[in-house]
Amino acid sequence: MISLAVSTVSDSPSTVSATSIDRPGGFDRDDWASGYCNVEQELNAVSLRPLRGQIPAELQGSHYRNGPGRFERDGQWVHHPFDGDGMITAVRFSDSKATLSNRFVRTKYWQEEEKAGRFLYRGVFGTQKRGGAKANAFDVRFKNIANTQVVQLGDQLLALWEAAGPHALDPVSLETHGLSSLNGVLKPGEAFSAHPRFDPGHHGEPRMVTFGVNTGPTSKVRLMEFATQGPDAGRLISDRTDSFKGFAFLHDFAITPNWTLFLQNAINFNPLPFVLGQKGAAQCLTSKPGGQAKFWLIPRDCGTFAGQPPRIFDAPDGFVFHHLNAWEEGDELVLESIYYNDYPSIDPGEDFLSMDFDFFPEGRLEQCRINLLGKGIETKRFSERCCEFAMVNPRREGLSARYAWMAVAERETGYAPLQAIKKLDLSNGDQCLWSAAPRGFVSEPLMVPRPGSEAEDDGWLLVFVWNGERRASQLLILNANDLSEQAVLEMPITIPYGLHGSWVAAD
Repeated sequence: MISLAVSTVSDSPSTVSATSIDRPGGFDRDDWASGYCNVEQELNAVSLRPLRGQIPAELQGSHYRNGPGRFERDGQWVHHPFDGDGMITAVRFSDSKATLSNRFVRTKYWQEEEKAGRFLYRGVFGTQKRGGAKANAFDVRFKNIANTQVVQLGDQLLALWEAAGPHALDPVSLETHGLSSLNGVLKPGEAFSAHPRFDPGHHGEPRMVTFGVNTGPTSKVRLMEFATQGPDAGRLISDRTDSFKGFAFLHDFAITPNWTLFLQNAINFNPLPFVLGQKGAAQCLTSKPGGQAKFWLIPRDCGTFAGQPPRIFDAPDGFVFHHLNAWEEGDELVLESIYYNDYPSIDPGEDFLSMDFDFFPEGRLEQCRINLLGKGIETKRFSERCCEFAMVNPRREGLSARYAWMAVAERETGYAPLQAIKKLDLSNGDQCLWSAAPRGFVSEPLMVPRPGSEAEDDGWLLVFVWNGERRASQLLILNANDLSEQAVLEMPITIPYGLHGSWVAAD
């Protein structure tokens, strides 16, 4: 059984100690690697019983999670786990009970490769068809693997992958209905973000805010907002497109009541190795020496600055996949993001299961205060500990939030697999840690507020954990306030390390 530990600390972030092992190599690589394996079963509403604890009675709804579920075909492994075919996991909670369903997204690519029993398409992150560069040259098709996020919009569940359109699924059976144009909003082949943001109601009604990007020497960002409740759920409310100079790698963004905030990383893209079959498209990205990252601030159509052109400001050095949150404070926009010193990539000659963690850049949470009057930017780092997948209480999306929850490494500095969950008090640096080390590894934590509660940290964290000792997946329910364990649910199937998930409260 995994040894779990919880500790609360109030030191400054630079002096916080880990809850257990704190040294390079303090985990077993085989334990970590064993979490990457093909999912061989699809289940429907299988009852789950807690190994320990009890499911909170007020936790009522569905936790959907997306992530790669197939890594190998006919003895060939994907080059990068992000190239794995998307599989949706649904855990439904009702009356202190839980059931599990899972199903692969039936993209046309998945169906063709299932029938052939081998990889027929290249992956964006470096997976190649057999036959070397000659067999892959000039095949520039993108395989929509629908593996990054899953959200409900209206009566459809959407499996998202940001380089193409969403796949529509049945929210109950998880059956794939096919690519969705969202009632004609999207053109065939148009990109649709895999990282939407949910406005909790800053302008009287909740909305899903999202974007699509068409990148190149000039990049176009299409910003869209959809209704999420009532008979109009799924209806497009606002739509604008803006052009910016330079190549854009955009996975995430942030929102406030009046703004959307994008970070254009200082990145070069040389497509020639991709066209010649030598690399995946993402492997052709490199940090631009001497380049200048930019903040793109696009006004929301529902806000005070509706109709105005975007504002552009210089951004700090570094590379960002994910943002935590943003809010407005006088003449400033405050944005909290996870910064890497360099673009993290796995080169063609590397095996992701044996990569050298000591040479991989770590992500660290930082705050940027952007002065809208052009008086500069102030930055603040919250901790040296490697972190990812951070979120605030969804009711505080776009507003100042005191607390954040994130997945972190067990060691205090340097890159390492994510083995712990941290609650961070953004006002004073106090931290609370829950650890699955040395043999457990965590995925993205999802914060679910307690119904009717006004306290920002009153609710639960849902966390999928890979138990390296038992070679099994578990779902942890933690108290969001103190990270105390509420329940541990053993999964009847392997659920590999996922990407993003969502919560849909029961009606």
